[in-house]
Order: sequence, then C-alpha cells, then structure tokens
Amino acid sequence: MNTAAAIKAYKKVGLESIVASADPHKLISMLYAGALLAIADARNGMMHKDIPAKGAAISHAIAIIGEGLHASLDKNAGGELAQSLSALYDYMVMRLVAANLNNDVAALDEVRHLMAGLQDAWDSIRPT
Repeated sequence: MNTAAAIKAYKKVGLESIVASADPHKLISMLYAGALLAIADARNGMMHKDIPAKGAAISHAIAIIGEGLHASLDKNAGGELAQSLSALYDYMVMRLVAANLNNDVAALDEVRHLMAGLQDAWDSIRPT
C-alpha cells in the first residue's frame, strides 16, 4: 500500500468513527459542514477552470443535500418548518445545477450563504 492510499484509508476510518459516535444533531451539523466544503471545492474548481473537479464537487454537494439533509426531514412531525426546509433544499439543488451548467460563481456563493446560515442556526439550537 502506498502512502497516499494509507492516508486515505486512515481518514476514512477516522471519519467513520466520528460518524458512528455522533448524535443525530451532530450528524446534521456534519452534513452542513460537508456541503459547505463541497461548495468551496466547486468554487475552487470553477475558478481554476478544472471542470471535472467542479462537477464532482457540485455532485457531492447535491448528494449531501438530497440524500442527507433532505432525507433527514420528518415532514409529518416537522410541520411547516420541515416543509420550508424541503423547499429550500430543492432550491439549493436547483441553484447548484445552474451553477454547474453556467459556471455561475454567484449561484455557488448564494447556496454557500444559505447553507452557512442554516448551519449557524442549527448549531445554535444544540441540545445540552
């Protein structure tokens, strides 16, 4: 095993350990952080005209929003708030797709701003 592969395996085990021991609130916070990191990576790829990196990062952000954040909503128990978050997540995905198609940095920045606000709000309600 080469060094790069060993480091990658170590990081994967470390992340899996964190996820396995995290409470549900922490998991959502980690999803927000992961989406923000993917958006930053997409912006970096866009700025450096690295189309494959940009596309992969935007796809990753969309997956986090759709398969993580959106899927975690309980629309029955969450009522109007869950419905609003669902619509906001759908909007974010639409803006990320547009950013990818049009190399639109402003769309990435808009989603980053929305996501950062949600993360701040979520982290401020952390149960003790």
